[in-house]
Amino acid sequence: MKFLRLALLAACAGALPLAASAQGPVLSTFAVGPTTVTASALVSNLDVVWELVWGPDNFLWATERYGRISRINPATGQVLPLLTLPDVTAVGESGLLGMALHPQFSTSPYVYVVYNYTDAGVLKEKVVRYTYSAAANTLSAPAVLLANITAFNTHSGSRLLILPDLTLLVSTGDASQSSLAQNQAAVNGKILRMNLDGTVPADNPTPNSLVYTSGHRNPQGLVRLPNGRLYSSEHGPNNDDEINKIEAGRNYGWPDVEGFCNLPAEAAFCTANNVREPLYTWTPTIAPSGLAYYDHPAIPGWRGSLLLAALKGQQLLQLPLDAAGTAITSRADYLTGAFGRLRAICVSPDGKVYVGTSNLRGQLGGTPDPTDDRIIVLENRSFVSAVRAGVASFAFEVFPNPAQGTATVQLPALVARLTLQDVLGRPVREFRPASATAVLDVSSLPAGTYWVQAEGPGGRATRKLVVE
Repeated sequence: MKFLRLALLAACAGALPLAASAQGPVLSTFAVGPTTVTASALVSNLDVVWELVWGPDNFLWATERYGRISRINPATGQVLPLLTLPDVTAVGESGLLGMALHPQFSTSPYVYVVYNYTDAGVLKEKVVRYTYSAAANTLSAPAVLLANITAFNTHSGSRLLILPDLTLLVSTGDASQSSLAQNQAAVNGKILRMNLDGTVPADNPTPNSLVYTSGHRNPQGLVRLPNGRLYSSEHGPNNDDEINKIEAGRNYGWPDVEGFCNLPAEAAFCTANNVREPLYTWTPTIAPSGLAYYDHPAIPGWRGSLLLAALKGQQLLQLPLDAAGTAITSRADYLTGAFGRLRAICVSPDGKVYVGTSNLRGQLGGTPDPTDDRIIVLENRSFVSAVRAGVASFAFEVFPNPAQGTATVQLPALVARLTLQDVLGRPVREFRPASATAVLDVSSLPAGTYWVQAEGPGGRATRKLVVE
């Protein structure tokens, strides 16, 4: 079996079966090729949405800059607050930022957040793990994994991403001190990699260092494709916003290189310092933020593309990747000016795109609508009913369950693809069966709960699989 091309989602993932999604009043429609995409508001009157994650409970999980973490019902738009962090400092661009949920959430119900706080009058940043109680709908028992990160009211980053090997990536800004980005003893201007208890992984590029990559200015988007490729979005100064392909141990140039290595001094620095050039740059700048990957049949024209939320640009950008994932082949812009500044984005398992606006509190040119801030749903409404009808009539069996080593999938007929997903719905394996009986090798997978999804002409269906 091979690692999967993303069939469902990346930056935002969830376990199946799916909850129904609300169909609010239409705010606008637009075309993606022959597909009509409808934009509607799931929820309004939020306060600077920073992160959106699809949870294993099939709810949206959201952070807001001023400290609130919530679950949001995608069927009704009901906001269920979990916690308002008591020590968040929200000034300028600082505050509550990125969030990630533990991939084995049913047995490890941990929520990871990164935010700014004040210590002895000095602004800093930290990464904290909370424990979720479904019964009480609360987050409690904070455990600090990394603290005392240098911070400022600009260039704070920061996104979180948990990898399949159960390590945590943390993007950090340079805190408006550009020299920190090239200082290997500093954690600013970096993408950090840590174990989920905050310790340094033994296989990090530099022994005993959290630094995974360096030379970043202000990375505000981070996404992993199921084939393992990593990408980030990054704010430039007055030029050269970037999309980067993230590779362990590489240097991304800031402040010695802005954008490509296309000046004599930059070329020399790039050669001497293992610099990875960006895939794409913008001048004038657009302030790129949240980043997701789309490869769902609901909106065929977006398949195989990065989707980027832009703040200054006030738009959603589609950036198709080539087959090798090393080039962006074109660009298309959507929603320009329609909802103001866009910061957070994720894709649900049924192919809907959720975008969070960032217009309140005088946010650098934001012009609030009376209902801001909002979470906007982008969907192909004609696709939804067809998928649900297909799922209702399609069933298969998985045995033994629990499984050790291998599991057999008995299908009613040959299907195009089987996908093995983790508990958050993120694809980890793909198999294209040659017959209606398929054997899945699960011997290399960590113990836990997974989902087997079968995809064929009649739709999609899912069964739970426990690996021991």
